Amino acid sequence: MAKNTNKRKKTVQKTEKRELAMIEGILEGSPDGIGVVVVRLDCGCRKMAAVAKDGEPASKIIMYRDMANSICDKCKEDNGAFMRVTESFIHWSEELSDEDKKMISLKVLGHQEIH
Repeated sequence: MAKNTNKRKKTVQKTEKRELAMIEGILEGSPDGIGVVVVRLDCGCRKMAAVAKDGEPASKIIMYRDMANSICDKCKEDNGAFMRVTESFIHWSEELSDEDKKMISLKVLGHQEIH
């Protein structure tokens, strides 16, 4: 039983590393980006895009799935519908005031979120 738990932890850590690599790549290609919006879907696919200081998009939306050549069939069909979102947050790359983070989070995600 302990081995299964360790395997799950390792999988989560690898996923986070891949996700961070994708975030860094998006920011590198988005000079106006101050953070990356990450939307995780119930199928394992993710949507990501850089966000500018005014809360507007600073990049195109990128959809991907870890260790896959393509996104899943469900996402191809519904483009990652909001009803299947399991988690969403902004990975901030610049220091901003809590007030600015709240404003951007409300505009982009529809809820306040500070990390």
